[in-house]
Amino acid sequence: MIRLALFLAAVVATASPSFAAAQAAEQAIDLATPTGTLRGTLTLPPGAARVPVVLVIAGSGPTDRDGNTPLAAGRNDSLKMLAAALADLGLASVRYDKRGVAASSAAARAESELRFDHYVDDAAAWVGQLARDPRFTGVAVLGHSEGSLIGMLAAQRSPAAAFVSVAGPATKAADLLRRQLQGRLPPDLAARSDEILGALEAGRTVDDVPAALMVLYRPSVQPYLVSWFRHSPAEAIAALRMPCLVVQGGTDLQVGVADARALQTANPACRLEIADGMNHVLKTVPPDPREQLASYGDPARPLDAGFAQALARFLSAPSTRAALGAR
Repeated sequence: MIRLALFLAAVVATASPSFAAAQAAEQAIDLATPTGTLRGTLTLPPGAARVPVVLVIAGSGPTDRDGNTPLAAGRNDSLKMLAAALADLGLASVRYDKRGVAASSAAARAESELRFDHYVDDAAAWVGQLARDPRFTGVAVLGHSEGSLIGMLAAQRSPAAAFVSVAGPATKAADLLRRQLQGRLPPDLAARSDEILGALEAGRTVDDVPAALMVLYRPSVQPYLVSWFRHSPAEAIAALRMPCLVVQGGTDLQVGVADARALQTANPACRLEIADGMNHVLKTVPPDPREQLASYGDPARPLDAGFAQALARFLSAPSTRAALGAR
C-alpha cells in the first residue's frame, strides 16, 4: 500500500507522521436495492471523527471493488490501494461490487434486462446513503474508466459535492470501441463490426452476429450497449457544477491523454492532472506491452505516486474541502 507521509505535511495541513503511520479500518457496508443487496467496503482513516467520504466506482466488465477482474491472471488490487491512499489523506472511502459482480452478483438482473442507467442509479443511491450518514461531512465521487461516466451521471442525480475522473474516456462508448478494435479484426469482421455498432447507436438490436463477434455483440448484451452508447462523457462532465478533477496516466494503453484534455475542455472549471508514468490500473508501468500486461495481475506493484499526489492536491484544495465540509 502506498504511504504518503513524505509529502502530506506539505500538501495537507492536517497530516502528521503519526497519522499516516496508523492503520485504516475496513468494515463491510451494504446498499439495499429493489433487486438485491450491493456489497461494499468502507475504509475509515484512523482517529477521525466526521470526515469526507469518497465513493469509488470500478471500471467496466466484471471488475470488482478492489480493481480486480477474472478476465486477468492474478490481482492488481489497484482500488484497494486507492482506498488506503485516501485514508492516508484523512478521507473515508466506499468501494463496492457493482450489481452482477463478485459479492453483488445476486443483485443482477438477467443480462438482457440490464441497462447502463441501472449502474448510474446504484451509484446515486450509494451517494444518497452516504450523504445521510452522520459520520461523513460530504461525498465525493471517483470513477475509474467506465466508472468515470457512471460517476459523472450519478453526481448529477445525487447530493455529491465533488467529482474525480480517473482514466475516463471522453468519447461515446461506441467510438471508444471502434478505436480499440481498429486494426485488430480482419477486414470482413471489421466491416460487420462497424455495421453492428451503427445499428446499436441508432437504437436497433441486431440478430445476425458472426460467431467471432458474439463476445462483444451477443443478443443478451445489446440492450445494455444501446443504453450505454447514448451517453456522452464530454456532455456529462460539462453539466457538473462542483469541484472536479480529471486524472490520466501517460502510459495508459486503453485511454489516452487526449481523452483527459477533451474532458477538461468540456468543463474548463475541472482541474487536469497527468500522471506521466501511470497505466490503466493506476500503477507506474512503462509503455512496453509485456510489462503492461503483467501489471494487470501484479498486486506487488504500488499505486502510482504521481496519481496519489494529484489526488492530494485536489482534495486538499480550499474549494474542494469547503464543498466536502472538511475542517
